Amino acid sequence: MPKYVIEREIPDAGKLNAEQLKAISQASCGVLLKMGSEIQWVHSYVTDNKIYCVYNAPNEEMILEHAKQGGFPANSISKVSAIIDPVTAE
Repeated sequence: MPKYVIEREIPDAGKLNAEQLKAISQASCGVLLKMGSEIQWVHSYVTDNKIYCVYNAPNEEMILEHAKQGGFPANSISKVSAIIDPVTAE
């Protein structure tokens, strides 16, 4: 299944506390549950003013629908073409 990186512009995202992050995560999981098993949230990185999410989904449209239903921004969606890490150098 294709993998996507979603950039979500959220001012002061890095200042969100554990309860706020939990609430955002619960909202996302609730939408995913309704959408079915075709779309999966892998993990997210929270930075100062953005959250970068990694998802598995059959297409970009499904990512956009998740954002719409959850009320989340999806400022940029990029399909991953390859994954590299230190082992790639060997």
